[in-house]
Amino acid sequence: MEQHQGTHKTFWFIVIGAAFWGINPLFRLLLLDTMTSLQIVFIEHIILALIAVPLLWKFRSDLKKLSWRDVGALLFISWGGSAIATILFTQGLTYASTHGTGQINSVLLLQKLQPLFAIVLAYFFLKESFPKHFGIYVPIAVVGTYLLTFGFSVPIGGVSDILQLGSLYAIGAAAIWGGSTVLGRMLLKKCRHETVTALRFLLALPLLGVLITIAPEAWNTPASAIALTFIAVNLLASALLPGLISMLLYYRGLQSIKASVATIAELSFPMTGLLVSWITLQETITLPQLLGFALIWFVLYRISKQQDASSPLPPAKKEDKRQKKWQPQHES
Repeated sequence: MEQHQGTHKTFWFIVIGAAFWGINPLFRLLLLDTMTSLQIVFIEHIILALIAVPLLWKFRSDLKKLSWRDVGALLFISWGGSAIATILFTQGLTYASTHGTGQINSVLLLQKLQPLFAIVLAYFFLKESFPKHFGIYVPIAVVGTYLLTFGFSVPIGGVSDILQLGSLYAIGAAAIWGGSTVLGRMLLKKCRHETVTALRFLLALPLLGVLITIAPEAWNTPASAIALTFIAVNLLASALLPGLISMLLYYRGLQSIKASVATIAELSFPMTGLLVSWITLQETITLPQLLGFALIWFVLYRISKQQDASSPLPPAKKEDKRQKKWQPQHES
């Protein structure tokens, strides 16, 4: 029974970790007045690297377990999930913004395919079986996310809004983010969640360094010491809350939860974004958004109850000093 409760708790680790991503705009909106997006992400990763290095040193024994295939997976989630997917999505919005509102909505809509990519990839790469009634819960969650974003309106005017370059960028970003969830789950079969979190931040830093070097006007400097202090505090909070703490919680949950289930738990992210807009920006919450909010919470609750009654996945193996003498005899 304790195992079942543990699985129930780890599901909510993912929900809470993803919910932290929804508060990121609070820091981004303040920082974008004086800094570029790439500059913000780069400095955040420098801060995170200062924490990740000692964390990785503590769990350095995990590095011996990694194969070249695992290194490829790490590069995918760090370069792809942290950098390339974000750039693709931003490029999609930038392209669509010059071609009309319908095309912007198309980009936002196609990005919602991320859970479907994760579910399909988890089925083929991890051989995951789906929980009971999963085929019902996924469409409900997708409808809830749609309502959160677009309400009862039809966001696109026709096929021409979908068949555009911005849509390809959005689909690429969704596929990479979905794949990152699946490959993260694969890595957690060998490594601790602290190790995967640290490597994700550290490996992304060189790529971000190259991008900020070659990008035009990627670096702005604050005009005063007061502005610099304000920016430093915001960067630190942004790196720690939606950055470090959220990813530690997320990978801690993913360690014992199927990737196909985790991608549904990630839908707490747009719900948090809605609450942040309501509380801080005084944006009105509409009836369709409330309905979408309720549908997603219903799905999260039902799936969490299923996790409470199912057998949890085995977490990553950890060394036991008391078993050190005989443990290698049982390893393949």
